[in-house]
Amino acid sequence: MSAANPFSPVVTSPAGNHKAAANAAAASFAALTEKLGYLSTEGLDQVRRAYRYADEAHLGQMRNSGEPYITHPIAVAAQCAEWKLDAQALSAALLHDAMEDCGITKTDLVERFGIQVADLVDGLTKLEKLEFNTREENQAESFRKMLLAMARDVRVILVKLADRSHNMRTMGDMPRSKWSRISSETLEIYAPIAHRLGLNQTYRELQELAFKHLLPWRHQVLSKAVQKARQRRRDLMKRVQQEVETAFTKAGLKVRISGREKTLYSIYQKMAGKQLSFAQVTDIYGFRLILPDVTDCYTALGVLHQLYKPVPGKFKDHIAIAKLNGYQSLHTTLVGPSGLNVEFQMRTEAMHLVAESGVAAHWLYKANGSGQDNSSNLGNKWLQSLLDIQDETRDATEFWDHVKVDLFPDAVYVFTPKSKIMAMPRGATVVDFAYAVHSDVGDRTMAAKVNGNQVPLRTELRNGDVVEVITSTVAAPNPAWLGFVRTGRARSKIRHHLKTMAQAESQELGHKLLAQALRAEGIEQLPAVDAQHQALWDKLQRFTGSKTQDELLVDIGLGKRVASIVAKRLATLLAEAGQKPDALLMSRERFTAHENVSQGGVVVDGSENASVQYAPCCRPIPGDAILGYLGRGEGLVVHTHDCGVAQRLKHKDSERFIAVEWTDEPTRHFEVALVVTVNNGKGVLARVAAAIANAEADITLVNMADEVSGQEATELRFVISVRDKEHLDLVLGSLRRVPSVLQAQRVISGIDREA
Repeated sequence: MSAANPFSPVVTSPAGNHKAAANAAAASFAALTEKLGYLSTEGLDQVRRAYRYADEAHLGQMRNSGEPYITHPIAVAAQCAEWKLDAQALSAALLHDAMEDCGITKTDLVERFGIQVADLVDGLTKLEKLEFNTREENQAESFRKMLLAMARDVRVILVKLADRSHNMRTMGDMPRSKWSRISSETLEIYAPIAHRLGLNQTYRELQELAFKHLLPWRHQVLSKAVQKARQRRRDLMKRVQQEVETAFTKAGLKVRISGREKTLYSIYQKMAGKQLSFAQVTDIYGFRLILPDVTDCYTALGVLHQLYKPVPGKFKDHIAIAKLNGYQSLHTTLVGPSGLNVEFQMRTEAMHLVAESGVAAHWLYKANGSGQDNSSNLGNKWLQSLLDIQDETRDATEFWDHVKVDLFPDAVYVFTPKSKIMAMPRGATVVDFAYAVHSDVGDRTMAAKVNGNQVPLRTELRNGDVVEVITSTVAAPNPAWLGFVRTGRARSKIRHHLKTMAQAESQELGHKLLAQALRAEGIEQLPAVDAQHQALWDKLQRFTGSKTQDELLVDIGLGKRVASIVAKRLATLLAEAGQKPDALLMSRERFTAHENVSQGGVVVDGSENASVQYAPCCRPIPGDAILGYLGRGEGLVVHTHDCGVAQRLKHKDSERFIAVEWTDEPTRHFEVALVVTVNNGKGVLARVAAAIANAEADITLVNMADEVSGQEATELRFVISVRDKEHLDLVLGSLRRVPSVLQAQRVISGIDREA
């Protein structure tokens, strides 16, 4: 269980103070109702009822500041009213602590306020159980609940962010020992979520308040430095504003100009990230220009560039290509009077509303009666991706790992071959792009072209790249992709596919092993999974601790259960049910069974994926005598018969070995290690590589031994891909005919040997 909510009421008011508390609460609510003119009469009535109910529930409870506790829910609702949220969200804001702190049930809320308000409060109650210093698993589970509640109804996170904002504003009343933990949580979780949803005003405020309480000394020093700089540059900024206003008046452009200043936290980040002193941060001040329409924004850009010289590389067009969270604006940095760098942002009124309020702009549009609401889809793609990741990731820690990747969207913009633009996080690769197009495209990716040139799948994308993904029906996700993909969506899709594939293959292998082991007990075939044999399977599952028959077979395929032990138990259960073993079958199976293995045999051809691995110590190839080891949870690992590692395992764990043999027609090439001793000389590596290529083998890895000065011979170590042992003999023969080659051998378990 997580610890108590640090923001919960902590003091009970004496009876004599109830009247004063009630007056204070009534005054707070009166201030709130003044902001609710946009609500209908019915909506206003619902909010009043929610207030009365919450006031009664929190009666006698006080905050750390000494104020009545109800003033906190009222302040949260007031923030929601600034965003013009509906009556249901405002009611949930007033009631958001009622279930957690007052013993009120969801059923009570459903009866009084309806299912939607109850669901919102329930979602918020789950969020209130967050604790940043709990065990990692509990924390991850809590965040999963929060994000999924948000994905289903974005009002949940809007109320939560309003709640966190008010708590951060009143952090000074909290014990100082809690500042660091709560501020860290705000910076790492809530501020990025606000940014991801386009709530830039809330994002900046949360960052500033968290910075102030996390690093109070640095905040104070920086605040004083900015204040001094502001006084020094006040006249300069006034001059810039006057010159800009004059230029726009001459151009006949209607514009609203406001000054803006970098937040202390963004200045601190820039200083820390680029190792700068405060004096070296030159773009602290700027102006925001609000214009009537998009065309005027571009005209304004021309006016400004005629007035002051632009700084090269500092122009960004976020109108033509919006940010991932819907933000649109033109940005340019100009060299103003006295060489001062000044940033200008140009946007329309509608863009400004979205820039400051993000997803909340949807309710602001509705309240203002505007007919041009383009905001309702803001954040929808990310919110939907949360549900997609949840569908494929049942582990809470893994889910949170995927989501954290997407919380900091520094974007690059790329194009499909049909010129559709797509925003990807910075550092995203071709595989991320493929999964962004569609999960089926990602799963079937075989190769890719960027700007018409074929590139590796790990290639990072850059602004303006045209990306073409080449797919194949036989292609499948590669585990190595997890080492370089950037987006949570790609990571979760790859893992889900690999898990599903491994599960199916392990189940098939487990079925084969159990059937073979059962034959050794004199039973021809596994009992069917039907009503007649259900009791039998239930008993076997209780014996093994498996929940289902499929889980049991998967465990056998992964080596978590030994097939022969399970088969003996199953044979006993069948005997109890009246099915006698076939003595002839038992004798034949045991007589022909491999003398050094305790389980049945398996045929391999190289088409297996996760369920069968080929040991990297000896790298078996078709033609080698082989045997299989069922590692605990690893599936089947195939070794050569004389592999030193396999021999040690056999001595220690012989019951886990099974007979394995090659099929007559393997489906692919296999890797094998070689060591080639050569006379040191110019071009020798090229000649050795050519000999391998002439034998139609591919080189997948090459290493050269460290050279010792004056040494005539050196070793070249290769990993090459061959069809079988005969093909390897051809390669070795080709190498031995090279004049510079002194010796060519295969390597197994670190021991060189003749093939």
